[in-house]
Amino acid sequence: MKLLIAIINKRDIRHLSDALVDDGVRFTEIGSTGGFLRAGNVTLLIGLEDQYVERTLSIIQSHCHAREEAVNVAHVGTQLDALGMGEAITTMVGGAQVFIVQIERVVVV
Repeated sequence: MKLLIAIINKRDIRHLSDALVDDGVRFTEIGSTGGFLRAGNVTLLIGLEDQYVERTLSIIQSHCHAREEAVNVAHVGTQLDALGMGEAITTMVGGAQVFIVQIERVVVV
């Protein structure tokens, strides 16, 4: 059994979660924030039998797309803000980061 920890951009989550539910994949959704851009994400915890991992990864890949976006590199009160470096830069956002962890044991209490 595997645990997929999928960090998804908030703009991609609605279509992805609909597709996962349609495929019978159950998951827990946790709101999260990225450390660099401080942007909204959603972290999904998905427990799967090994034979369903590739199929689920394919669903994630087809619904989560990286894109270029202008973001402000300085947040109020940070060192960059104090230096007057509050301009926007273009960077890649979105897509998905998926960590796959081997599960030793599942206990339901």
